[in-house]
Amino acid sequence: MTEAANSRTTARIVWDTADKYLRNIVDEEDYGDYILPFTVLRRLECMLADSKEEVTAFVASLAGMPPHLIDIAVKDKFRLSFYNVSPLDLVTIASVDDNVDKSLQSYIDGFSNNIADIWTSFDFNRRVKVLADANRLLAVVKHFSKLDLSPGQLANTAMGDVFEDVMYRAFNKKGKAAGNFYTPRDAIKLMVDILITNDDDGLAGESALRSIYDPTAGSGGMLLVAQDALKRMNEKIDVTLYGQELMASAFALGKADLLIQGGRPDAIKRGDTLVEDLYGDQTFDYVLSNPPFGMDWEAVEKEVRKQAEVDGSRFSHGLPGASDGQMLFLAHCASKLSPAAKNGQGGRAAVVSNQSPLFNSDNGPNSIRQWLLEDDLIDTIIALPTNMFYGTGIATYVWVLDTNKDPDRKGKIQLIDGSGQWDSLRKPMGEKRREMGKAHRDSLVEAYKAFEQADPAISRVLTPKDFMFRDVPVYKQARFGTHFDDAVAESLRGLRDFTDGHDAILRSLHGTPWNELPTALPLAAKSAGLKATAGFIDAAMKAMAVQDDSAPLAVDRKGNPVIVPGWKITERVPLSEDLDEHMAREVLPYEPGARWDEGKARYGTDIPFTRIFYVPEQPRPLAEIDADVEELMTELSRMFLEVRSDD
Repeated sequence: MTEAANSRTTARIVWDTADKYLRNIVDEEDYGDYILPFTVLRRLECMLADSKEEVTAFVASLAGMPPHLIDIAVKDKFRLSFYNVSPLDLVTIASVDDNVDKSLQSYIDGFSNNIADIWTSFDFNRRVKVLADANRLLAVVKHFSKLDLSPGQLANTAMGDVFEDVMYRAFNKKGKAAGNFYTPRDAIKLMVDILITNDDDGLAGESALRSIYDPTAGSGGMLLVAQDALKRMNEKIDVTLYGQELMASAFALGKADLLIQGGRPDAIKRGDTLVEDLYGDQTFDYVLSNPPFGMDWEAVEKEVRKQAEVDGSRFSHGLPGASDGQMLFLAHCASKLSPAAKNGQGGRAAVVSNQSPLFNSDNGPNSIRQWLLEDDLIDTIIALPTNMFYGTGIATYVWVLDTNKDPDRKGKIQLIDGSGQWDSLRKPMGEKRREMGKAHRDSLVEAYKAFEQADPAISRVLTPKDFMFRDVPVYKQARFGTHFDDAVAESLRGLRDFTDGHDAILRSLHGTPWNELPTALPLAAKSAGLKATAGFIDAAMKAMAVQDDSAPLAVDRKGNPVIVPGWKITERVPLSEDLDEHMAREVLPYEPGARWDEGKARYGTDIPFTRIFYVPEQPRPLAEIDADVEELMTELSRMFLEVRSDD
């Protein structure tokens, strides 16, 4: 039997527990919450079996020594990062009918302290009690005690496949809820492929080493997929994994999955990344993250704002609204990238987001985007298909950040539209109805490597200034004719300078081009021996003005353009474009009287992904539409005649 087939068979046997022993005891969507910790327990037990007796004796000889020093001594002597000193195991417990729950608890307590948080986070004791109260615990223990999950039977990669299969089945039961801590493998593989594709040379050789970090580690999938990809490129590469996760169940899964595949017990730490970065000033070669969409961070706002006050800190570039913390994670990921090195190496990140971080216009997101754009940290943004994730069907994107871009990519940003690269899932999981197969992923990686405007439209290469804009107020210049009647005269009678003589003068100017009034009115007044003060001229021009679209553009007595009251639009102009050239092309052909005020412009940033890739659909030919209408009318007439004949 092949390794893959063996893994699938083992996974199926493991999952058989659900149908045999959990049905009608726990909700179907919670099967995985019971099966996964027992799977972990059996794998760890099998990993320790050969050396357990010797390790137990060695630990007993170190009685009185602090636990962390015992852990170090065991690791140095036996090359084990964890151990168990209980005389019990699942086989022994399964052979006795009495006090199974207490025996199991005693056995769990025998594990080294550095993995005790796995069982706490799994809420293992409570789940054991549920099974014991239903008289099913012994059957479950017997089932797992018979499974050979030893490294000799299942290598780390094969055991990883088993655990992955069991997790998949568990999350399939949970459906949409799985999206809280599980990222689909097809999405992760694309992110990893893009991250490492420019690092081929640096990954070669026996001394190659890389660090991978996920601040929202979930079940650890991103870390493991990235590690496997690097190992396939160079089996001798030294890869170190680091993660942080807040949710207890996800933390337990992640730590356990890494542990059963030979990882370090402390590879994933538990804690709120926004409140405390448990990796301090460390930076990493690769950062991957799928932070929660639309996460309200009001509960940690005080701590985050305090950090943001520190100049140069991860949150000092701006804060988004408290209702959506995605850009906090994006800023955090950027801050955790290794700085550029002279050998060309630097940190690269792949971070999942929804559409909001692309164009959210609040000051905080604008400032964060401004920082990323000005520091040339954005390498690529990739649009994924909708319905790619378990918890949401909305549009999603991957931001690829880089502290040391290749020379030809410096000062540029690539957008890749992968929204059409998908196949339908045979059986949907929650909101996930589409998957991105290898062929689709390969096409996006090739588009990334090509780094050019692609046809059909899948890739665009722009500059950071293309995403920086100024919103310039645009006003419409009036066109006035000159009109005088009794109503106008009445409106001016309150003026101190107005006399019956002025009335006659203004009547004589009826129909005079409005722009000529500043000259014509004083001359007419002088001829009549009257005065026309500046204030009077302004008031008369305003009172006599009537809209006349055929008239020249209106200017006041001082030659300034006269703006139509209440008419104003805002034109968004990229910083990469000359303002006057943009207006001449985009505004003046449609509104020749437009005027703008750059001094009142508002500056900001956005990444209008959809607009950039928008391709207008050609309308159907009119003749074709007419033919369809005629056919429809003919059919309606026929039906009407049939109804009348029936009457």
